[in-house]
Amino acid sequence: MTLQELENQVPELLDYTKTMPPGLRQLAHIKIHPPGGLIHQKDYALTYLGIVAKRENRVINEFENGKIYMIETNRAIDFIGEVTLLANQPKTSVTIEALTANTVVYLPRREAEQWVNTDIHILRKMAEHTAFKLYRSSYNNGLKLYYPPVFLLADHLARLYEQALTDMPAKSRSQSQPFILQKTRERLGEELGMNIKTLDQAIRSMQKDGYFSLVKGKISFNQEEYQRIKDYRETFKG
Repeated sequence: MTLQELENQVPELLDYTKTMPPGLRQLAHIKIHPPGGLIHQKDYALTYLGIVAKRENRVINEFENGKIYMIETNRAIDFIGEVTLLANQPKTSVTIEALTANTVVYLPRREAEQWVNTDIHILRKMAEHTAFKLYRSSYNNGLKLYYPPVFLLADHLARLYEQALTDMPAKSRSQSQPFILQKTRERLGEELGMNIKTLDQAIRSMQKDGYFSLVKGKISFNQEEYQRIKDYRETFKG
C-alpha cells in the first residue's frame, strides 16, 4: 500500500501529511501491526517517526521484575515516537502494543526531523497531541491513589461501555443487548493499575451488589445496570 492509497482510505490523514515534502513521501512505508503486536519497544533506538492512521494501541511501562503498568490508550490518528523526537532523545521511553490492527506510516527519523524543524503545521500537530496526552494525564493524576478499587472499576466500566457505543454504527446500536467485557483479568488489572487479588475483590463486590453479572467469567451488564454504575460513580464523586 502506498501513502496516497492510505490517504484515500483515511481522508483525515491528509491533515497530517498534506505538507510532507515529496522526497519524504517517497521514503514513507506502511506497516500493519496485528492485534497484540509490538509497535514500539522501550529503551530501543528510535529510527522512525510513525503516524498511526487506523485503530487503537496501548502505551505501557515495563519493569525489570516483569510487571507492566499501562499508561494510556491512544486512537488514530496519532504519532509514534513524537515525544522522543521532540525531546531530542536517542531511545524510546515506553512500549506500545497494538490493541487492534494498527496501520502506521513510518518515516525515517532524520528526514522526519528535518520536516518537523521546517514545517510549523506538522510541528503544531505533534505539539497538540503531546499536550493533550499531558493534559489528560495531569487531569487524572492521583485518581488511582485516592479512590477505592470499586469506584475505579465502576468508572472504567462506564467509560468502556460509552466508548463501545461511540464506536458502534448508529444502526447497529441496541440498548437491549448486554455489554460483555472481552478482556482478561490480567489486561483489566493492567489498565486499572490493580493486582489480580484486589481486582477480584472489587468484581465480587460489584457483582454482589447487582451492578453486573458474570457470564463464563466475563463481566456483563445491560443498559439499566450501566445506568446504576454511572449513578454510583457520580454519587461517589459528589
